[in-house]
Amino acid sequence: MQQISYRIANRLYLNITDRCTLTCAFCPKNQGNKTVRGYDLTMQNRPDADAIIAAIDDPINYAEIVFCGYGEPTLRLKTLLEVAAYIKQHQGNVRVNTDGLANLVHKRNVLPELGQWVDAVSVSLNAQNEMVYTQHCVPKLPGSYPAMLEFLRQAPQFIPSVTATAIEGLAGVDIAACEKLAHSLGVKFRHRTLGIVG
Repeated sequence: MQQISYRIANRLYLNITDRCTLTCAFCPKNQGNKTVRGYDLTMQNRPDADAIIAAIDDPINYAEIVFCGYGEPTLRLKTLLEVAAYIKQHQGNVRVNTDGLANLVHKRNVLPELGQWVDAVSVSLNAQNEMVYTQHCVPKLPGSYPAMLEFLRQAPQFIPSVTATAIEGLAGVDIAACEKLAHSLGVKFRHRTLGIVG
């Protein structure tokens, strides 16, 4: 049976797609490992909104419900918004873990739509400059790094809590510089540790 939702501590994570706009060298999926904390996130199909909602027992049971699997959740924007609306209508808190490329992919500013139902976004900044970002994240779309920075810059106008993240332990990634960049964009910063997922 496909693992649509999985629990870590007091949060419920939703695995809604296996597609991504990046091909990050450090992502376990790209190294052949599709498990997180013992949960197998291999997808046989991409679940529709009803199947995702059925995988949530009760939104108020969790500190937050996080759209985060081994794919980029905003690639399924319509489904994400439908499920997020359900969560909010049932007193849940919603976070989206994203690469920040939704506006580039959808060719419009989707932040107002996300802002209707999303309490927090965590955006993979990953590097202090485009050269290091491209080295580690291997984006499929040209202009990904500046698009992600612009997404971060605009996000606080629509979403209450915006955090940029970067991973400590990747060659050439300057965590202090990433934090400074995040703060210059008006968002919070959190550093992650290489090899620790979830």
